[in-house]
Amino acid sequence: MLPSHVKIIEVGVRDGLQNESKPVPTAVKIELINRLINSGLICIEATSFVSPKWVPQLADQKEVMQQLPLDRGVTFPVLTPNLKGFENAIAAGAKEVAVFAAASESFSQKNINCSVEQSLVRFEPIFERAAALGIPVRGYISCVLGCPYDGEISPDVVTQIAEQLYQKGCYQISLGDTIGVGTAGTTKKLIETVSQKVPIAKLAVHFHDTYGQALTNIYTALRLGISNIDSSVAGLGGCPYAKGASGNVATEDVVYLLDGLAIKSNIDLDKLVDAGDYISQHLERENGSKVARAILSKRNS
Repeated sequence: MLPSHVKIIEVGVRDGLQNESKPVPTAVKIELINRLINSGLICIEATSFVSPKWVPQLADQKEVMQQLPLDRGVTFPVLTPNLKGFENAIAAGAKEVAVFAAASESFSQKNINCSVEQSLVRFEPIFERAAALGIPVRGYISCVLGCPYDGEISPDVVTQIAEQLYQKGCYQISLGDTIGVGTAGTTKKLIETVSQKVPIAKLAVHFHDTYGQALTNIYTALRLGISNIDSSVAGLGGCPYAKGASGNVATEDVVYLLDGLAIKSNIDLDKLVDAGDYISQHLERENGSKVARAILSKRNS
């Protein structure tokens, strides 16, 4: 049964831009955010409160927070890796945060320098402070369908982590196919397994298109009742574990899929294409969305 409405969580401003080597000015990020809002998006990841030493592109985290258009009914979740990051985010005005774990021990060690279990323990003070302040917490799990170091990941392992995050207080768990190796079959098995412990309404999917399977996997997730989808305008964000590979699924491509299925997203595709075109021109690279390229080509013909 397909959902009647889908909420898109736009991750391009944070996840999409974080690996850019050339600094993107704060003003450009805010302009992109405003264009995304104008297209109808209501949830946009604004930045991450990790150390600027590790992610220089997001060193302007406070400046971005200060300039967000908070009067437009949009939520702006920010990533907080630890209690210090959480406190800095709250001090900067954050009203929603996200924590991130991995389904792979090797990836967890290489990405955040601790085991999976240690990362969950590290989040406990965040959950306590967030509950006291009434701050919603979203949870990410990376490498849910495969790891660049450990290979295939068991759905049971993902389920255990998802259940812990849900019980600790995450209002939603985003299942991330970080290296884009998932297929319709493995996606179906994963969601069916995880949803035995975490309600389907509390799950989101986050697909990378490294192997060209992202839209197929999203369609599979939709048929299983998933109604929350992470995506990145213009397909911003490469896959750092597969050189030259495409990264996040493009928001434009997801909206085109939803429109074709008569599933409401309340997003104006033409305005969304304009937003993706704006940032692609600034980055001086080809738009990563096939739908956007087709629409822009048609406009210019």
